Amino acid sequence: MFLGSAAAPLELEVISRLPAQAGDKPPLLFVHGAFAGAWCWEEHFLDFFAGLGYPSYALSLRGHAGSAGRDRLHWNRLADYVTDVAEVAVGLGERTILIGHSMGGMVVQKYLERTPAPAAVLMCSVPPSGLMWSSLQLMWRDPMLWMEMGVITHAGPQYGSRSLARRALFSPDAPDAVVDRLMNRAQEESSRVLADLTWADLPAVTLVRRTPLLVLGAEHDALVPPSEVLETARRLGAECEIVPRVAHVMMFEPGWDRVARRVAGWLARQGH
Repeated sequence: MFLGSAAAPLELEVISRLPAQAGDKPPLLFVHGAFAGAWCWEEHFLDFFAGLGYPSYALSLRGHAGSAGRDRLHWNRLADYVTDVAEVAVGLGERTILIGHSMGGMVVQKYLERTPAPAAVLMCSVPPSGLMWSSLQLMWRDPMLWMEMGVITHAGPQYGSRSLARRALFSPDAPDAVVDRLMNRAQEESSRVLADLTWADLPAVTLVRRTPLLVLGAEHDALVPPSEVLETARRLGAECEIVPRVAHVMMFEPGWDRVARRVAGWLARQGH
């Protein structure tokens, strides 16, 4: 499915999975992280939540995967991605619940500045304070990984290796085939957006806090460590949980079902 409008003429890829029978559960909109696309949710999460009765949608932000705008990817700003989410969310209706991963978590936070939602989930999200502190922590903990991540950030994921991807993104339990599947689909990311994520376009916390939030982190996350996740939850006044035995791409690797069940349980407790 592709969505477009006169105000935002780019066609956006939206992958959907609908429940077998119509019900009254709200739609879920999944927002991917940097270097990725809607495909990262198609692996497991869309079918899982559709099976629970939630109409489930994942968009590819402009310049990503099947969405238009790849030729202008490096001109994108974080605000452009927020506009993409807003366009899709409006089409799904005011009951839409947003779920963002990594960079997508920051996109969701910036969206919530504009428009409160019934609920939102941030998974291994960029903190509201930006990536500066996380980057400094990584440089201190693992300077080689920090340097390698700098290379792929500026030159593209094609300069990465399976070893790098495993250390940065996956838990020890992830098979090589799963690591390779993600690496084969990873793409470049806008350097302007990465600057926005670091310091240039951070969210107004008091506005984000209007929405009930669940903040999830991963025990083995090398990029957004549990300490940063806990601080994100504290600043946003959100519920928080660190999921054991998973890493940064928690919706893609073995253990994804434990993550999904935690999200589903929280949504049920919120009355959704």
